[in-house]
Amino acid sequence: MKVNFYDLSALAARERERIRRRGSLDLRGLMDKVAPLVDDVRARGDAAVIEMTGRFDGAQMTPADLRVSRQEMDEALASIPRDLREAMEVSIANIRAFHERQLEQSRWEMEISPGIVAGEKVVPIPSVGLYVPRGKGSFPSMMMMAGVPAKVAEVPRIVVGTPPDKHGKADKATLAAAKIMGIDELYAVGGVQAVAALAIGTKSIQRVDKVVGPGSGYVLAAKQLLSAEIDTGLPAGPSEAMVLADASIDPRTAVVDLLIEAEHGPDSSAYLVTTDRRLAEKALELIPKLVARLPEERRSFCEAVFENSGGVVLAANIEAAVEFINEFAPEHLQILTNDPEKILEQVNYAGEALLGEFTPGTLPNYSIGPNAILPTSGFARTCSALSVRDFTRRMSFCRVSKAAFDKLAPLTLRLARYEGFAAHAGALEYRMESEE
Repeated sequence: MKVNFYDLSALAARERERIRRRGSLDLRGLMDKVAPLVDDVRARGDAAVIEMTGRFDGAQMTPADLRVSRQEMDEALASIPRDLREAMEVSIANIRAFHERQLEQSRWEMEISPGIVAGEKVVPIPSVGLYVPRGKGSFPSMMMMAGVPAKVAEVPRIVVGTPPDKHGKADKATLAAAKIMGIDELYAVGGVQAVAALAIGTKSIQRVDKVVGPGSGYVLAAKQLLSAEIDTGLPAGPSEAMVLADASIDPRTAVVDLLIEAEHGPDSSAYLVTTDRRLAEKALELIPKLVARLPEERRSFCEAVFENSGGVVLAANIEAAVEFINEFAPEHLQILTNDPEKILEQVNYAGEALLGEFTPGTLPNYSIGPNAILPTSGFARTCSALSVRDFTRRMSFCRVSKAAFDKLAPLTLRLARYEGFAAHAGALEYRMESEE
């Protein structure tokens, strides 16, 4: 098994840029493939969705089969093991506690100057589609991460799209998680066809105002393609992680944490960044050994990652390591150093930061509380984790007294005239002249 090794001090600018761009994801090429599929859903609705579901998921379905019945959800909840249900209930409670802290006051206002008042009103968005992937496994965790903040925000209509198995059935654990949270509009539809149906609407699936949730490169491409006509939320594509480790850390700890995101799929990214050559060399030995112990599918995913968009990166010092991390802006950042808090002060661009050896990515992916649906592809430089704020909107308002108008209007009139907006100026001039 090949594992890439990079020495930052000797890395050519072109190679550094290739790493930053996550070379394996050609979004433009994927959009060319996705566009005809989206157009087909737009033209034929349910018929296109059903045809694509048969082609891509191997499930033969009818329009009546698309929506998951409440009975099926009840049966799914009853069928999952008691200990799994307990784990989901604890996770949901933790996720809810964290996201309730994000709630904003429903209205605020302030006096800008005497007689001029402005403020904001905060309301939930009318409807949202939650995309819950399934292609490389069962992800009730993504159902919880997307569903809880939507429920906390009190979105009136919450819709879920999730791929079916070859029998046309949605994942039972995902259904159970939705049932626990009180979400009951689910469709056994995944991939491009799910995003398109949610964004455009079909006879069976009513259009929503926003679509959020992680997915494959194809899902990300579909969201990008539809972003001109619907809010597609933060860009959450293939998983990616960086582990920053120094000489104080056991190499095996660094490697087992590195594999957490690498096992998600062959299009994931996973880099161990270290300032210690001994740790780097040991990690290069350990990665193939630990990958070889994984189940076959996860092993193949990791092998692809470390041959393509992953590996071990040696930095000359901590400053160079942090600069590289901020440049890459990883979805997940694990900080394994003797003083993680100090490093955190220097890191500005990552979807999340996991501090210390007892905070492996497994815990926040499921159970700590902060959201695990995070920006990928470098968008952590400008985007944040999914939150209650993604399910609400802010509407500003203002009011001006006559006395304040008399003082402000002549000044504003100068700006309107300067920019050549006659109607803007006229609205002010009419009021000013009426007072004379």
